Formats: sequence, C-alpha cells, structure tokens
Amino acid sequence: MGYELNSVVDPADERLPLRSLFLFGLQHVLVMAASPITAVFLVSKALGFSDAVTVSLISATFFVCGLGSMLQSFGPKGFGARLPFVMVPGGAPIAIFLAIAQQTDVQTAVGAVIMTALFYFLALPVFRRLLRYFPPIVVGTMLLLVSVNLVRIYGVTITGKPGTEGFAAPIEVGLALITIVLTIVAARVFSGTLQRLAVMLGLVGGSLVALALGHMDFSGVLSGPVIAVPQLFPFGMPKFDLIAAIPLIVFSIISMAEATGQTIATAEIVGRRGDAHVIVPATIRGDALMSLVGGLFGTSLIITSGENVGIVRATNVKSRYVTAMAGAILVVIALFAPIGRLATALPGAVVGGTAVIVFSIIGVIGIDLLRRVDLREHGAMFTLASALSIGLLPILVPGVYSQFPQWTQMILGNGLAAGTVTAVLVNALFAHHGAEKHPADPAPSLQSTTQGANE
Repeated sequence: MGYELNSVVDPADERLPLRSLFLFGLQHVLVMAASPITAVFLVSKALGFSDAVTVSLISATFFVCGLGSMLQSFGPKGFGARLPFVMVPGGAPIAIFLAIAQQTDVQTAVGAVIMTALFYFLALPVFRRLLRYFPPIVVGTMLLLVSVNLVRIYGVTITGKPGTEGFAAPIEVGLALITIVLTIVAARVFSGTLQRLAVMLGLVGGSLVALALGHMDFSGVLSGPVIAVPQLFPFGMPKFDLIAAIPLIVFSIISMAEATGQTIATAEIVGRRGDAHVIVPATIRGDALMSLVGGLFGTSLIITSGENVGIVRATNVKSRYVTAMAGAILVVIALFAPIGRLATALPGAVVGGTAVIVFSIIGVIGIDLLRRVDLREHGAMFTLASALSIGLLPILVPGVYSQFPQWTQMILGNGLAAGTVTAVLVNALFAHHGAEKHPADPAPSLQSTTQGANE
C-alpha cells in the first residue's frame, strides 16, 4: 500500500509512446499467435469441423485471448495481476478437451470447460493457503520443466510428427535455425528499441527467408469474409457431466501452480514492489473468468501464457500497457478475418524457431531462481533432483506410463504436473519437518529483488 505514495513509477506501470506500445505489443502477438492457431487446427482436424466452424473458432480464440490479455494487464476489481501477461489456450487443456470430446461429444467438452472455470473460484481460497509451499526451489524447478516441456511441444512445429511424410525436412529445420540465429544477431547488433524487438525481427527475418524460398503462401489471405464475429455456443447448449470433467478439473489445480510460478517470476522480472504471493490470486481469478468466457464461445481453457515471461526477460520491456496493446491487437485480429488468415500463413518452422528460443529463456529464468538456493544442502539437492527425475521422464520418454491405469497417467504422464507436485512434496518433507538444518529460502520478496530484476 505504501508504494502508492511514492513518486517513483513501477516499471510495469510505465506508459510508453503509442508507437512503441504498438510495436512491442505486436511482438507479443507474433510470438503467441501460433498457440491459438495450432490449438484450433488440432481440435478442428480431430473432430472433423467444417472450414466455416474452424474460422469461427479461430476468431473466438483470438477474441478471448485478447480480452484476457487486457484483463490481466489492467487487473480491474482483483481480476488480473496488473502485470505484462498474455493469455492463450494451454496445450494440456486442449489435449484434455479433445479427449473428452472424442469420448463423449463436443458439447460435453465445452460443459467441462465451464465447470472447470467455476471450480477455479471454489478452489482458490484453499489454494491460497498452499502458496507458502512454493519457495524459489519449487518455482525455479517448475519454470525449468515448463521450458523443457514447451520446447519439446513446439519443436514438433519445426519437424512435424515422427513417422509422417517430410519429418525433419532439412528446409524446415534450416528455417528454424535461421530464425534463431537472426534473433541472436538482432539482439547483439542493435540497441535501444530495435534490440528490444529482437524476437520479432528474428521472426520477420525468418519469414522473409521462407518467402524467398517459396515456403510462404498468401493465396488464402484475401479469400473469404472480411469480418469474423465470434459466436456464442457454436456447438449448441453445453452438457454438464461431472465425471467427464474430472480430468480438466484435476488439470486446473496444476494450472494454478503454474500460474503461481509465472506470476512470481514475471513480478520479479518487472520489479513489482510488494509480496508476489498477494498477486497470485488475481492472476488465477483472471484465468478463471476468461476460461468461463472461452467456454461460452466454444474454446478450451484460456490461461496465462509462459511465452510472455520469456519475451519480457528477453526484451526488458516491462510495461503492462504493452500486453494490453497486444490484447487490443488480438481483438482486432479476431474481428478482421484477413489478419487472422495472414497469421496462419506464417511458416510453422519459423514460428517454432522463435518459440524455442523464447521458451528456453523461461528455463534461464528458472535457473536464475535456483541460483539463490544453496544446492549443497541435502534437502534442496534432493528436491531438485527428484523433481527433475519425475518431471523430465515423461517429457523425454513419451509413453513411459502408457501401461499404467488411465487415471494415473493424467498426473504421472504430465511432466510439468508430476515434477511440480514432487518438488512441493519433497521440499515440504525436508523444509517443514525438521529434516534440513537450514530451511529452504522463503519465496522471493519483490521489494528485495527489484534491483536485481532491473539489472
């Protein structure tokens, strides 16, 4: 409360010139655009939706992601963290949504999304009591697992699926590597605004190379309707089946843990003063509200994105008004169909190359948090080692739990979930039950780390 009287403006509250806001906001959009597009295409292809339904879903997804990004950035009435966040349909929720739809029907899957969004609100008071179990050793491990998991998932956009025609085609892998190199070159050669736009410049440069090689197709951009209006209940009225919704409800607990790590990391990066844990419930409320709105428009859960954590660190642009601008751009994309179709024209390999380097930066943030922990201590060493063992196993060896009962695969088969739960339990075992001589460090106080985040 006291900092409101201070004349010094938090970096997250800095108001940039409109031109800078647009450019930096566009950079966020270009990096995260692959997530909603890929999610919709995956669901549409698996469930056999028509082209018209697919376009409508893309519009709805961009629309809800845009509203959610503005909500998290502005944070009205305790809904949203007032931090530079963007929101996307999560990868795991999409897979669960698809599984529910295939086992029952899409109306039941939509109903599961709405029920899960409501569960967020019910579970939040209980989850808030557990936040003390997320010190730097747990959050750092979680971010490291998030990084590895996202690199693995988005690496497939570069290579394609193993066993399919054209898997790991040299031209696709080459485009991804060129994009990564151009991003690094832009970060090294340029200064000021251009240096902060290194991620976008790398993506644009990679796209231009792809265009020169004939690997970009703009033929469909101007075909079709100009205005796309998201449709409420595109599949008819939802069906509410609690048993069918259980996998998504279970994931929501994991999502709250992930939101905790992202909030603490982002708040520290931008130098937000005060206790990071106080901000976490606002982030989760924003996730809950936008997932509810997403369910009304036929999407899966819409949650805070790990992508932007890496972008904020890479660009050092900390203003939440940038992601608010990104949200406004997403809403325009949602309503103006040709822009959405232009986004789909970006080569998957180029987007994948951009995603890989941004997600790797998330791992660097996790490592930075782990540096503050004395890993020579018995408890910290075993917390990290056990969490990485359990978390990396299903990420690096897919199908390792395929012969286990289906209900156990939901947790054990999700490396992020399994690793995070392991870190929390093992850290609690050592730090809260007297097995460690020196208790684990408390969660980082943003006031004490502002200087480090600004360096």
